[in-house]
Amino acid sequence: MAEFTLELNDDQKQVRDWLHGFAADVIRPAAAEWDEREETPWPVIQEAAKVGIYSLDFYAQQFFDPTGLGIPMAMEELFWGDAGIGLSIVGTGLAAVGVLANGTEEQIGTWIPQMYGDANDVKVAAFCSSEPDAGSDVASIRTRAVYDQAKDEWVLNGTKTWATNGGIANVHVVVAVVDAELGSKGHASFIVPPNTPGLSQGQKFKKHGIRASHTAEVVLEDVRVPGHCLLGGKEKLDQRMARARERAQSGGERVKNAAMATFEASRPAVGAMAVGTARAAYEVALDYAKTRTQFGRPIIDNQGIAFQLADMRTQIDAARLLVWRASWMATTGKPFESAEGSMSKLYASETAKKVTAQAIQILGGNGFTREYPVERMHRDAAIYTIFEGTSEIQRLVIARTLSGMPIR
Repeated sequence: MAEFTLELNDDQKQVRDWLHGFAADVIRPAAAEWDEREETPWPVIQEAAKVGIYSLDFYAQQFFDPTGLGIPMAMEELFWGDAGIGLSIVGTGLAAVGVLANGTEEQIGTWIPQMYGDANDVKVAAFCSSEPDAGSDVASIRTRAVYDQAKDEWVLNGTKTWATNGGIANVHVVVAVVDAELGSKGHASFIVPPNTPGLSQGQKFKKHGIRASHTAEVVLEDVRVPGHCLLGGKEKLDQRMARARERAQSGGERVKNAAMATFEASRPAVGAMAVGTARAAYEVALDYAKTRTQFGRPIIDNQGIAFQLADMRTQIDAARLLVWRASWMATTGKPFESAEGSMSKLYASETAKKVTAQAIQILGGNGFTREYPVERMHRDAAIYTIFEGTSEIQRLVIARTLSGMPIR
């Protein structure tokens, strides 16, 4: 029987240390500046591309780590550096996952390299699912895709919102309604190639946190894309739609939704991002508590502080273990029979909010200022319980999975 271990192997440790060094030497020194500027940190992304972190090859290597720990390990270290810059570096990955989850081998080979560019000309990509009236409720998506058979083109119309890299991306992956009668089962994903007429950036959002990451609306007005830009191809779509109609009539099992397939694959990775942010805040608070003196002794000598730090570290380690378990299960093909992916995202994101708030409390007045990074970390942590499925949606998924009941 194989020995059970949670010890990283030598290759994983080497990658972890390399990423940690980049986060400490390149990301952290730039974090406050780009948070204040609220702009995409192109110089940092380019540095990541030069050393090989921002590249298809790097993410492929981590994605195919047989233990499943490559991606969560990378996310934790980069987001330990800074969540906003970290998301600017990894945000393209969500669009890439959308192609990997739904595309053909030819589409994967054609479009994913164009999402990253190269070290001399870096590009980014955007995954566009949410809409003004459809966030967690993906069944309410209104963006339509109509097939023009004469030209073998799809015509897209609608407005997407909360799109990371939306409008500035080289490649956009857009989820749209093909058959409205099928609800969320009638959705499909489309590649919108660079410089396609009709796609424009709408409102750019000024955010509470992750301000170095570009978030904006994407407006689609009679956007025409070739037939081969339908992820998976039309034959596969027609077959899936036919099965969905048959099952709808017979009350059979559900057909997986294209957007949800992307979110399911990315939830443990989002949990790892939250772990990185929480760990960063905890380390600042620990160092501060050991050096800050009040009444003639370090404040960590007080149980009120020490016990908080003990709880913070325990919760961070527990969150990491849930993320690692879900990542290992996904890689080894074990089904999430108890919604383990949602569990990891839920617990890690809630931990990040709690730990960063406790870090501010431990630093007192200093924690409330921008002279110390914990206030930024707390602002950044708020997004983890919202994007890619709110905490409430994660609880709903878990409860439905455990009970088998249509809980609402």
